[in-house]
Amino acid sequence: MKKSKSIKLNFIMNVILTMSSFIFPLITFPYVSRILLPEGTGKVSFATSLISYFSMFAQLGIPTYGIRACAKVRDDKEELTRTTQELVIINFVMSVISYTALAVALMLVPRLREERALYIIVSLTIAFNVIGMEWMYKALEQYTYITIRSIIFKFVALIVMFVFVHQKSDYIFYGAITILAASGSNIFNFINAHKFIDMRPAGKYHFKRHFKPIAVFFAMSCATTIYTHLDTVMLGFMTTDADVGYYNAAVKIKTILVSIVTSLGVVLLPRASYYIEHRMIDEFYRIAHKAINFVFLIALPMMLYFMIFAKEGIFFLSGSAYEKSILPMQVIMPTLLFIGLTNVMGIQMLVPLGKERIVLYSEIAGAVVDLIVNFALIPRYASVGAAIGTLAAEIVVWVVQFGALKQDIIPAYKKIQYPQMLLALVIGCVASVWVKMLGWSSFFVLLLSAILFFGSYGLVLLIAHEPLVLEIVTQVIDKAKKVCNK
Repeated sequence: MKKSKSIKLNFIMNVILTMSSFIFPLITFPYVSRILLPEGTGKVSFATSLISYFSMFAQLGIPTYGIRACAKVRDDKEELTRTTQELVIINFVMSVISYTALAVALMLVPRLREERALYIIVSLTIAFNVIGMEWMYKALEQYTYITIRSIIFKFVALIVMFVFVHQKSDYIFYGAITILAASGSNIFNFINAHKFIDMRPAGKYHFKRHFKPIAVFFAMSCATTIYTHLDTVMLGFMTTDADVGYYNAAVKIKTILVSIVTSLGVVLLPRASYYIEHRMIDEFYRIAHKAINFVFLIALPMMLYFMIFAKEGIFFLSGSAYEKSILPMQVIMPTLLFIGLTNVMGIQMLVPLGKERIVLYSEIAGAVVDLIVNFALIPRYASVGAAIGTLAAEIVVWVVQFGALKQDIIPAYKKIQYPQMLLALVIGCVASVWVKMLGWSSFFVLLLSAILFFGSYGLVLLIAHEPLVLEIVTQVIDKAKKVCNK
C-alpha cells in the first residue's frame, strides 16, 4: 500500500465538510423557509425525493460499490483506470434509461405535469453523478480535495440563492440552487480525474465482473432510497405540499445531525476494505469498535437535546409557520442513534466483509415496515405518521444487522461507558433546560442551552475518564503543543 492518507487527516477533512453541511443550511434554510413557506419548500422536497428514485436506478449502487472496487486496485493505475471507466460507462447507460423513464412519467402522471420544469431541473443531479465519480475520489481517500471543492460550491450556491430567491414563486430557483450546491462540484471531479486515471479508453473492459456485486448494491440502494424517501413521496401523493413542508423542516434538522454522527464512518470504508483485502482483521475490528463508541458519544446527546429543544430548533431554522414540524421532529430524533449504528455495522463492517446481502435484507425489512406504517398512519396523522414510519424502519434495520454481527459486535457494545454517559446526559439536561423559561428568542435559547448542555456533557465524560473522550482531548492538546513549539 502506498503511503495512505492518515485516518485522522481524513476525519478532520470530513469534519470540516460536515461542518459546512451544517453551517450552510443554518444560513440558507431559515431564509428560504420564511420566503417559500411550507408549500414552497414542500414542492422542492417532494421533487427531490421523487427524482431520487430515478437517480437510484441510474446509479445502480455504484456510489458504494465503486468505493470498494476502486480501493482494492488503487495502487495499480492501469487497473484503477479500467475499473473506473467500466463503472462510468455502466452508469451512463443506466442514466439514459432513467431519463427516458422520467420523460414518460412527466407526460403521463398528472401530479407531475403540474411542476414539470422543477422536476427537469432537479433531475440534473443524475447527469452530474455520471461525470462526478465521487466514489473514485473516496476510494483514493482524497478528502482534502473533496472538502475544499464542496465548500467552494456551497459558497457559490449561497450567493446565488440570496440573489434569485426573493418571493414564494421562486421555489424553482431554489430547486436549481439545491442541485448546484449538492452536485455541481462534480464537474470539477471530471476535470480533475486525469490526475489519478488515464482519460483515454482503457480497452479490454470486463463489465460482467461488476454485474453480480452491483446487483446486490443496487438492491441495497433501492431499499435504502425507498425507506429514506418514501415518507416524503407518500406525503406528497396522500396529503398536501404544506404537510410535506412541515415534515421536510423536521427532516432537514435530522439530516444535518446525521451527517455529524456518520462523519467518522464515511472515511473508514476505504480503509476497512483495504484491511479486509490484506487480512488485517484485528485492525479492521479495532476501527469498527471505535466507530461504534463514537456514534454513542455523539448521537445520544444530540438526540436528547433536540427532543427537548425541538420547538426552538424548528422556530429558529424555519420560523413560527412551521409549528406543526415540532412533534415530527421529536419523534424522528432517536433515528440519529440507529442510523449511526447501522452506518457502522452495515456500510463499514458488513460491506467490507462481503456480506452485502445482510445489509440488503435489513434495508428491505426496513422498507416494508416503513411502507406499512406509512399507509396506516399518514392518512390520519400526516407528517407525524411519516416520522413514526421512519423511526420504526430504522429500528428494524438495526435489529437485523445487529443479529447478523452479534458475535463480532457485542464486545464493542459492552465497552461503551453507559453509566458515565447517562450521568453526563442527566447533568446536561439539568444544566440547560431552565433556559427555556427565560423567554428569549429561539436563537439565544439554542445558543446558551447548547453551550450548557454539551459543555456539561463533555466535562462530565472527561472527569469520568471516558476512554475515547480522553484520547481525543489528549490528541488535541498534543497537537496544540506542537504548534506552539514551532
